[in-house]
Amino acid sequence: MRWTKSLITTLRDNPGDAEIDSHKLLVRAGLVRKTAGGLYSYLPLGMRTLEKIKRIVKEEMDRAGALEIVMPILQPAELWRTTGRWDTMGANMFKLRDRAEREAALGPTAEEEVTDLVKGVVGSYRQLPVTVYQIQWKFRDETRPRFGLMRSKEFLMKDAYSFDRDAEGADRSYRTMYAAYERIFARCGLKAVPVQADGGDMGDSMTHEFHVLADAGEDGIAWCEGCGYAANLEKAGRTPPPADDGPCPPFEEVATPGAKTIAQVAAFMGLAPELFVKSLVYSCDGKPVMVCVPGDRDVNEVKLKRFLGAKTVALADFGAVLRATGANAGFVGPVKPADPALRIVADSALRGAAGRITGANKDGFHLKNVDLARDTSIPAGGYADLATAAAGDACPNCGKPIAVKRGIEVGQVFKLGTKYTEAFKATYKNDKLEEKTMIMGCYGVGVSRTLQAVIEQSHDKDGIVWPASIAPYQACICLLDPSAPDAAKVADELEQALEARGVDTIIDDREERPGVKFKDADLIGFPVRVVVGSKGLANGGVEIKLRREDKSKTRIVPPSGAAETVAALIEAEMRG
Repeated sequence: MRWTKSLITTLRDNPGDAEIDSHKLLVRAGLVRKTAGGLYSYLPLGMRTLEKIKRIVKEEMDRAGALEIVMPILQPAELWRTTGRWDTMGANMFKLRDRAEREAALGPTAEEEVTDLVKGVVGSYRQLPVTVYQIQWKFRDETRPRFGLMRSKEFLMKDAYSFDRDAEGADRSYRTMYAAYERIFARCGLKAVPVQADGGDMGDSMTHEFHVLADAGEDGIAWCEGCGYAANLEKAGRTPPPADDGPCPPFEEVATPGAKTIAQVAAFMGLAPELFVKSLVYSCDGKPVMVCVPGDRDVNEVKLKRFLGAKTVALADFGAVLRATGANAGFVGPVKPADPALRIVADSALRGAAGRITGANKDGFHLKNVDLARDTSIPAGGYADLATAAAGDACPNCGKPIAVKRGIEVGQVFKLGTKYTEAFKATYKNDKLEEKTMIMGCYGVGVSRTLQAVIEQSHDKDGIVWPASIAPYQACICLLDPSAPDAAKVADELEQALEARGVDTIIDDREERPGVKFKDADLIGFPVRVVVGSKGLANGGVEIKLRREDKSKTRIVPPSGAAETVAALIEAEMRG
């Protein structure tokens, strides 16, 4: 391939809307161009890498025994209404009507669609287990698209779905996909860490997310160096000891005019935030619930939802807070709320807490010397792990302090159980002709997100440092004298020899200064750069350099040995 025929356009300056390094480099290196907020066009370089990631994914899915299918992007509303997710997915879905006023959505995922499909083609135990997969575009109406391909409205995803006869078979399918994901990310040159996660709206069963650890990651990951425990902060457990504060005087009101937040009241009273009780009123399946956590912690809404067994959890509106407590948000607390029947739950770190400061359920006032056991109606069973884990908390496995890292989610595996198969009555007949419900799993890889995650994890001040397995081109021949017959001939012969050895190669044949060519080669991140010029040839060789090595480290080899040297370097890079 010739650079002058390849539609490569690099930029010297960062795009104004790019916040993280990988987003900047995606655009500057000419892989993508922004069409609108959350929407991107893939240019030839970006497509080459995207296709290489797709090929790796397909090879590993096929190796794991999965069967490729393709399903429509446009999905009828009736499928989603069968599980109730037409309403619970809410504004995240792109919904539309056709000319006959039939409702549909651009698929954000495909659990309903694939369950309905498999229901129609599988009827006997002899057809199970089966795993199907597709690599298809998905659409989600993100509230705030950002970070380039990391959080966009349109993205390429590999989604696979397993259907088994029983729980044991579902376990085997889960382990098979888990292992396949480890191979996929390793082959893409990613250090992806599996972490425990919450199933969310997908299902209430076992799930792991695969995260690329990076400072720009949107997800918090609890990490224990002691035992290797890793979990998304939505899921991460804590084992705080009871407060055991001992007796305190009777509580009394303290005027706190204008001070509503923990930080404001703590500053006003000259006390540390951890001595306060943060109290928030939530609407849980339409009913008010007061949730109390230590003043220096945040309520973990995922944990709260699980503890209460609720379908929906959201902060209560202004009127509901006032009716339940008699005060506005910022002054509410667990002591004698206006509604004596208000359910109150608390984080387990507050069990035995005394001498604490809470809202007084009276605007402009707080209470000090509150003993939660003495002064509130929180039942013994009303305490649970309801706060988000933080660095230094005790690991739920080994008790050692955990650290908190940032991660970019690139894949997730779910054990869905029968949530979808029961809704669709997806059954099979066993060897006794008894009708049984299929057990289901779901496995997703963000293909387009993986592309950017590799850049976020593998770049330097000069540009991208591609792994050889997914680089748009593995070798770039910088032809310094395009009009010189001797140099052009060597470059052509070297390209042919490399392509014959399976090395994707591009010749930079532009009439540009060497410095421009070198900078662009580093920016785009070709694993190997080969410099061919009349001056170098006169001195007996071509210059070969690995992108990931220091600039001063180069190899000078005769033209006859260049292809073998480059191919060996690429092979070594592929092995890692």
